[in-house]
Amino acid sequence: MPTPGASESRVNETSTPNHARSRRPSSAAGRADADRGSMRHRLRIHARHRRYIVRRNPKWHGIYRIAVGTIGTIVLLCGIVAIPYPGPGWLIVFLGLGILASEFAWAHRLLKFARSKYDAWMEWMGHQHWSVQAIFWLGTCAIVIATLWLLGALHTVAGWVGLDYGWLASPVFG
Repeated sequence: MPTPGASESRVNETSTPNHARSRRPSSAAGRADADRGSMRHRLRIHARHRRYIVRRNPKWHGIYRIAVGTIGTIVLLCGIVAIPYPGPGWLIVFLGLGILASEFAWAHRLLKFARSKYDAWMEWMGHQHWSVQAIFWLGTCAIVIATLWLLGALHTVAGWVGLDYGWLASPVFG
């Protein structure tokens, strides 16, 4: 039977030695990563502290919620408009919902729901035959061309190259 002090000084064979458990990385690159992680941690703590101060003051809290709601809604609407176009439409939608979710519980629930449905849609689309995928992409192209026609972009570009077709003019802005 070991003495009471002996178990404290002895390292168990199954446990990690104390020097391996140190939080300090041994390499310069590891130290840089730890410093960046430490900086991120400090910034996160600072941001939480500022947010706590805003929450304590009802006036500032209301102004903050209105600002987050306004900015999040604008970003969300821009993302919804950008969905059918080439580029990060869904990313902008999720960014707008993320901004709103930082302050509103309903937006957090909607973000989780939308992400799960988007992931399911992309998985389903990935399992489809190439012809189904081609029909989807042709439909997307049709939406983009119709929108460009409605906005008058097709007539403008045709004018740049010397084409003057009346049917390219926008019925909305023509």
